[in-house]
Amino acid sequence: MKISSERKKELLTEYKQMKPDMGVLAVINKNDNRYWLEAAPNLKGKINSVAFQLKNGSHVNRQLQKDWNDLGEEAFQIVVLEQLEYEEDESKTDYREELELLKIICTDKLEEQGVAFY
Repeated sequence: MKISSERKKELLTEYKQMKPDMGVLAVINKNDNRYWLEAAPNLKGKINSVAFQLKNGSHVNRQLQKDWNDLGEEAFQIVVLEQLEYEEDESKTDYREELELLKIICTDKLEEQGVAFY
């Protein structure tokens, strides 16, 4: 199946205009209610990446990885804690600072609740 160059341009434009959900995700150890947080500009992609890393023994946090290996996948939950909305100004493309701030806010809220972290 051959796609016309005009159609390719349309698809590329649509792809560039896609805005993935961004925010803070948590991997939660349900046994001891310990959290590992990460801010992500693409939540769905990051959730898939984190799950893949944990299942394959390659997660950057060694203690989280050890607990995953010892307790099994069923002892953990991966959830979105907060989402960050895009600004109406279409020229803004870098949300790293806002995401890190949102992660700090989430951490502070959880600390107030007595949550432990990896």
